[in-house]
Amino acid sequence: MQAPSIGGVMLPRGNGQTVRLSRGASLTDFAEKINANPASLVQVMFNLGEMVTATQSVSDETLQLLADEMNYNVEIVSPEEEDRELLESFDIEFGEDEGGEEMLSARPPVVTVMGHVDHGKTRLLDAIRKTNVVAGEAGGITQHIGAYQVSTEVNDEERKITFIDTPGHEAFTAMRARGAKSTDIAILVVAANDGVMPQTIEALNHAKAADVPIVVAVNKIDVEGADPTKVRGQLTEYGLVAEEYGGDTMFVDISAKQGLNIDSLLEAVVLTADASLDLRANSEQDAQGIAIEAHLDRGRGAVATVLVQRGTLRVGDTMVVGDAYGRVRAMLDDNGNNVTEAGPATPVLVLGLTNVPGAGDNFLVVDEDRTARQIAEKRAARERNAAFAKRTRRVSLEDLDKVLKAGQVQQLNLIIKGDASGSVEALESSLLQLDVGEEVDLRVLHRGVGAVTETDIDLATGSDAIVIGFNVRADGRATQMAEREGVDVRYYSVIYQVIEEIEAALKGMLKPEYEEVELGTAEIREIFRSSKLGNIAGVLIRSGEVRRNTKARLIRDGKVVAENLNIEGLRRFKDDVTEIREGFEGGINLGSYNDIKVDDVIATYEMREKPRG
Repeated sequence: MQAPSIGGVMLPRGNGQTVRLSRGASLTDFAEKINANPASLVQVMFNLGEMVTATQSVSDETLQLLADEMNYNVEIVSPEEEDRELLESFDIEFGEDEGGEEMLSARPPVVTVMGHVDHGKTRLLDAIRKTNVVAGEAGGITQHIGAYQVSTEVNDEERKITFIDTPGHEAFTAMRARGAKSTDIAILVVAANDGVMPQTIEALNHAKAADVPIVVAVNKIDVEGADPTKVRGQLTEYGLVAEEYGGDTMFVDISAKQGLNIDSLLEAVVLTADASLDLRANSEQDAQGIAIEAHLDRGRGAVATVLVQRGTLRVGDTMVVGDAYGRVRAMLDDNGNNVTEAGPATPVLVLGLTNVPGAGDNFLVVDEDRTARQIAEKRAARERNAAFAKRTRRVSLEDLDKVLKAGQVQQLNLIIKGDASGSVEALESSLLQLDVGEEVDLRVLHRGVGAVTETDIDLATGSDAIVIGFNVRADGRATQMAEREGVDVRYYSVIYQVIEEIEAALKGMLKPEYEEVELGTAEIREIFRSSKLGNIAGVLIRSGEVRRNTKARLIRDGKVVAENLNIEGLRRFKDDVTEIREGFEGGINLGSYNDIKVDDVIATYEMREKPRG
């Protein structure tokens, strides 16, 4: 078979040979593999109806199209394989315990709680934390780090269990998609009054796909209409047969609200782990594991919650987490206490990273800072290329003018900001999976961790994008700028609500009945303790006006820390008042909610009916 000639340049023609390329490779990368001139491959693509430059990152489909034309097989190297090859080039083995059986010692099980929305996952996690709170510790857990460890007694022996608190099964699957086996056991929460719901089945399928044992927590047994037996019957249809029915799945009837049978649930987790799994790891080697959560902290910089899977992580170690690296300056446990080392299955908050890694990124300890920087830089470049390739919309010459005609392809541009990288990633992957036909295209222009900033509003202004704030708010100037420029900024605290509204918008069906109207913001300057009323916030009204009996949320460092609060008391000096205007000082009482700090912002709002469009 004769080699094709384009513009006088002879092109090598393959005989079905396989060419291995990474995601987001360019035509130049392809040309190097087959000893061809990149310019000639640009010409081939032009003849195939695609305009591509030699150095541009292209999609997997484009590489496949080119390979088929030139009689080559193209193999796109998976991200996991790319990473393994990268680490091998530095003589690092990831994912294996070093040494023989004698080096392995028992480790606690790692558990994820999953289930349908409103069935009590968060309430259960809170109940588990409360049963393990050290006596006298104010408010129990002092900070949310996305994972924590609890102790329970089984057969007169103290056993530890590590819980990962993810935003839902999307984040669980996002981690799994990267080859991260983070969870040993899944607790499936089902409400005894509702029974099995659509998301219960989704969560169950995710857990089964991950091949992890399941313990079922039948919650809300104290609620009217609760029928735990019905739940057992329903789940039998999905292959979960209770032990009392002759199966091997442990079911525990609980009430997270009342704190009933929480110890029995923890015992069931330990017994399931002992019966089904061999949980051992080498605690002597250099630490390796996975990032559960990460965010930008105003005082501490980039911080990440990591779960050590093997080895022991120590303060002073040089680590790489995804495309971030750094020396461990300090480590905190889930109670905010400083720790100097963390062994297998222990979650810790790590300070000292250069930037915020992604949820599900693996981490490893290396000997030198230089090695850490090189690995991180190569990973960052790889991710950047893959992102460029993903963003490239394939437009052929035949339908170019059709696409450019107004209204034929409608594009919804989004900017996503969230409180933690796990939430942002789960949200982005869920939105990109929405299927609303070929007429509408959804594009995520930018995603990041932290408050909505002026830069985000700038980007949204230039590209007609909608800004989504997930558990974060816009800072002061950004809010004014968004209003001035007419940028639509939407705030959410429930992941499913975002997905439903965006899907409705894409289908042109979004007709909200109510809209949130901000009334005013108050900055806490001082806190007064009252034995009768609890904590009273001494505030300065920054904008608008604050009225009594309106809804409020508490914002700390740009992040929402409490929703759905009520302005129950409002005072000017010694007088009770109904409102305080901008520029004036006063006192605010948030009812039973007392976790307030100086510099926090109280944002008040009301829901107003919006005319249907």
